[in-house]
Amino acid sequence: MRVLLIGNYESDGQESMQRFAAFMAQGLRQAGHEARVVKPRASLGQLLPSGEGFGKWLGYVDKFASFPFVLKSEIKWADVVHICDHSNSLYTKYLWLVPHVVTCHDLLAVRSALGEIPQNPTRWTGRQLQRLILKGLTEAQHIACVSDATRDDLLRVAGIREQRVSRVYNSLNYPYSPMEKYEAVRRLDKLSVGSSQPFLLHVGGNQWYKNRLGVLCIFSILRKLTRDQTLTLVMVGKPWTAEMRQFVVEKRMSDVTLELTAVAEEDLRALYSTATMMLFPSLQEGFGWPIVEAQACGCPVATSRRSPMDEVGGDAAIYIDPENPESAAAILHQALVSVAGMRESSIANAARFRSGMVGSYLSLYEKVRCEKAAQRTSELNEAITRQSTCPRSGVQ
Repeated sequence: MRVLLIGNYESDGQESMQRFAAFMAQGLRQAGHEARVVKPRASLGQLLPSGEGFGKWLGYVDKFASFPFVLKSEIKWADVVHICDHSNSLYTKYLWLVPHVVTCHDLLAVRSALGEIPQNPTRWTGRQLQRLILKGLTEAQHIACVSDATRDDLLRVAGIREQRVSRVYNSLNYPYSPMEKYEAVRRLDKLSVGSSQPFLLHVGGNQWYKNRLGVLCIFSILRKLTRDQTLTLVMVGKPWTAEMRQFVVEKRMSDVTLELTAVAEEDLRALYSTATMMLFPSLQEGFGWPIVEAQACGCPVATSRRSPMDEVGGDAAIYIDPENPESAAAILHQALVSVAGMRESSIANAARFRSGMVGSYLSLYEKVRCEKAAQRTSELNEAITRQSTCPRSGVQ
């Protein structure tokens, strides 16, 4: 089978989506299929950063004016097209003759544009873009959601028939596993993380729903509750915001908090393997990859008692209210006594997400191919029927 994977515009910096497309391509090839990843090239967009302002509009030209010409050519090669991120669902209008699948990772931006998430207001241009993305989803042949929570959101918001929507859990896109202690200690020393001291770990960007200021607040309260003043917090991801830096200074936590950016996968594996606990109090998620990554390394996880975090964390996680830092800190304080005993159950839960994703997509590819073939046969039969019943004019 020849599968064309539509990836994300690299200038947008969506690393997790780039990894998803690359992981799918690798898995398909290992399963004996042909796979290509095609994505919009940064031509005009390379002139300015695409995150905001005029640079964003240049990026739109690359994605929505230039790329369709490339896509129309590439489609001719493919048996199936897979749009790897729902934010590119606008391309479904070019795929109505081709069997295709769209992966929906979350509906957070769409729901924000609809006014469902007041803490994340959306500008007029953003609302128009999300309206087009939602329209593209409604026109997709089949949609695979990465969690039941995302699937429920899609069915409710878009009104799509259930038969056109499946749930396909993400698989680990890196071979996370417990790292040998000597290797982990060596890597932690390079990161300036004290290997002899207990530490909490957080992994995430600065998106509003990651609740990074909430992480700092919970840790601040936890330090007051615990007698172990050696406990530190390591935060991996984007650079801290000005608000986060101010909070750290005001709470006098500069010596017990560490900001790490651009961390390599093996260094992250070392952190997961040695952390006392991974704290992940997200307000919203589509899936929550760090939960599985940490558990795969044997790291106990404390996360939000909300979907899909509880769906992914299973029985192996500790659950807290992400918007009640006092209650969350109290739960963590009690859990620290026995948290080491959660390592085996964490690894066992993560095993659910080690494989299966590529196989599930292959089944979906066969499904959409059969549907398109049946549709073509039906349309051909209708055309023959219309032709045979059409009255013929006599010739004198």
